[in-house]
Amino acid sequence: MRGMPIALRLYAPVVLPCDAACSVVRDAVVDVDADGRILYCGPRTSAPERSPDANVRECSGILLPGLINAHAHSPMTPLRGMGADLPLLRWLQEVIWPAEARLRPADIRAGMQLGCVEMLRAGVTTSAEMYFTGEAVAEAVLQVGSRVVLAPAVISVPGLSGADGWRGMVEGISRWIDADGVRFGPADRVELGYGPHSAYTLPPEALRVVGEHAQQRGALVHMHVAETADEDAAQRAEFGSVPRLLHELGVLDGRVLAAHAVHLSDADIELLVRNRVGVAHCPGSNAKLASGTARLVDLLRAGVPVGLGTDGPSSNDDLDLWEEIQLAGLFARSTTGDATALSAPAALLAATRGGAEALQRNDIGALEPGRWADLVHLEVDNPAFVCGLDASDDELLSNVVWAAGSRSVRDAWVGGAQVLRDREPTRVDRRSVQAAARTTARHVRA
Repeated sequence: MRGMPIALRLYAPVVLPCDAACSVVRDAVVDVDADGRILYCGPRTSAPERSPDANVRECSGILLPGLINAHAHSPMTPLRGMGADLPLLRWLQEVIWPAEARLRPADIRAGMQLGCVEMLRAGVTTSAEMYFTGEAVAEAVLQVGSRVVLAPAVISVPGLSGADGWRGMVEGISRWIDADGVRFGPADRVELGYGPHSAYTLPPEALRVVGEHAQQRGALVHMHVAETADEDAAQRAEFGSVPRLLHELGVLDGRVLAAHAVHLSDADIELLVRNRVGVAHCPGSNAKLASGTARLVDLLRAGVPVGLGTDGPSSNDDLDLWEEIQLAGLFARSTTGDATALSAPAALLAATRGGAEALQRNDIGALEPGRWADLVHLEVDNPAFVCGLDASDDELLSNVVWAAGSRSVRDAWVGGAQVLRDREPTRVDRRSVQAAARTTARHVRA
């Protein structure tokens, strides 16, 4: 990689590359090539010589990888507040699914654009999305300039499945992948997968077929698993658990991301480990819907790749992954009674490197040569950093995790291209995006 010309050089007093050790690099440089991949990340004194035509910027605070939202339904931004005090199944059946049945492609595009803008302003450059009308979702992401791992939904619910049912939904995803590839767009900004909603909204045959189609194409299966205690009673009675069901159907033989994974036994966790299934931990949504708290410490100790997710913006109700970083740490400590259960570095890695590992991606989530240059710039001129950058490495990481939050995000790059400048998106007008989403919100409530 060092032989390639440097197109962009970023200097910063501190860089957090989010390597496995969660290092803190002082007086640092990040170099990016013309394709948008990282060439070098390390101390200024060791940086390679740059060409005189490279774009150079001095950043005043901290650079780190863009956060990865490992489970979201971001087009739901116009549905915020609907059914806010209901438990999951009633919330879905009585409020959300009827509202979603009224969404048009333009509504989904507007909702996803707003979600992308909201996430960029919170330092989230990649989101793993499960939603309907995938083409509209992909269009919105490409327009805003962020990155998505998109699993178009597969579901068997009246009003949402379409005329051809779940089979038509699966075949439509496969046709799309066969036409455009698993990854496409500038800097591979879009990755396609399959989004079977859950074991309680699909028959076992559908899950088996999804697994076969995904494995034939090397695509990810992104699915809700064991979110609430009572959602999968029939599946538990017949198969023992949803992970066991997926194992028996062969779904776990491919790439799988299990969203939520709250109600798991030790045997379930062992199945996830054996099949290298990733988990998207969503502490905020699970708490709001009283779904329970996932066994994060046990999952990490067992070696399950775990990322953090916000879930949908009408069940959380925002797309701010910094809150999930903090909640993951707080809940891990409170449920175990151990103040050391999840350290600040471990929490930060879950939102970056861990999210990439859960998605089985080795090209995002860290500032390492060869990975995409998805970066976030944190400004430290605010009360969160009481000692500025003079704090020790441990205290600096603690400030980032426990105090900084999305208010510290100033700029973001995806594939080396700046998509957020001074908290405003560079490719779309934020106020116009908000206005379009507001129109959609009125439509679904009319």
